[in-house]
Amino acid sequence: MAQWKEITTNEEWEQLLAATTEQPIVVLKHSTACPVSFNALQEYEAYLGKTPNPDVEYVLVKVIESRPVSNQIAEDTGVKHASPQILYIKNKETIWNTSHWAITEEHMTAVLN
Repeated sequence: MAQWKEITTNEEWEQLLAATTEQPIVVLKHSTACPVSFNALQEYEAYLGKTPNPDVEYVLVKVIESRPVSNQIAEDTGVKHASPQILYIKNKETIWNTSHWAITEEHMTAVLN
């Protein structure tokens, strides 16, 4: 089972973004105050609990607690902020993103595997 890691600083984000030339990342932007986001987190963890793409690093950003990181991700990717939101980034470019109820285990499997 793959695990996500939480990032809380812009420095962590900058390092991860730079490293996407070597290893793609999936970022879940999660609001700890939102039931839709809670559902998205459950779907993310369900995907990670089955057969996730092993070549990807999985990341979580809590948008309330780490607002500067969330804002920097939106700025660097050019993807307007939403919460919950998931982004697949490879070679410093956003390959795929979606938000809200479209964040499902089935959708992640179709895109990432």
